[in-house]
Order: sequence, then C-alpha cells, then structure tokens
Amino acid sequence: MTEHDHSHGPDVLDGLKIPSRDLRRLIPDVYAGYVAMSGAAMADGALDVKTKELMALAISVSKQCDGCMASHARSAAKAGATDGEVAEAIGVAIMMNGGPGTVYGPRALAAFREFKAQADDA
Repeated sequence: MTEHDHSHGPDVLDGLKIPSRDLRRLIPDVYAGYVAMSGAAMADGALDVKTKELMALAISVSKQCDGCMASHARSAAKAGATDGEVAEAIGVAIMMNGGPGTVYGPRALAAFREFKAQADDA
C-alpha cells in the first residue's frame, strides 16, 4: 500500500480494539450474549462456514458497516474464500442495494484481499 491508500481490513479492526474493549467491560452480559449467538449462527451446519462468511460479508456491504466488512472479510479469507466467491457475494449485495453497494462493495473486496494476502504470507 502507498501512503495514499486506506486499509479497509486490519486498520479498521485495529481502530476498534480499544473502544470495543471499553464497551465490552461496561456491558459484559450483552457481549456474552452476542458472542454466543454469533458462534451458534456461524457454526458449520447445513451451510458451511465459508458460505456463512460470504453471506455475512454481503450483508455487511448492505449495512454499510466497515467494521463488519473487515471482520467478515478476515473470516472469509480464513475459511478459504476466493476472490471470485467474494466478488459474486458482493455482486448480490450491489444488486440488492444499488448505488451504495457500489461504494461499500469495493471496500469489502479490498478488506478481503488484505486479509487473504496476510493468510497467504503466513
């Protein structure tokens, strides 16, 4: 990345670490409930984890949530998603959202590629 590039992946998650930790300390039961629900929803089942992460990434584009996009881009990369799979999931988000999808979709792809590059380097 050049000095003019913006990270849509690791930098977003890094920026959320401290405020998220602070809020989690103030409302631990809410976070515990969310973690339990998230674990149950994202577990391997009739749909595999990769498919669920692609769905979550597309929904993140719809919700215009940079932190969600970064988190699910990282998880999609860990689950073995490809550029093509991510692009098609984003394509569905664009179809469902129109113009805003064309703004947040590229951010989601950039985040995925940042995490995929990290995984490939490891």
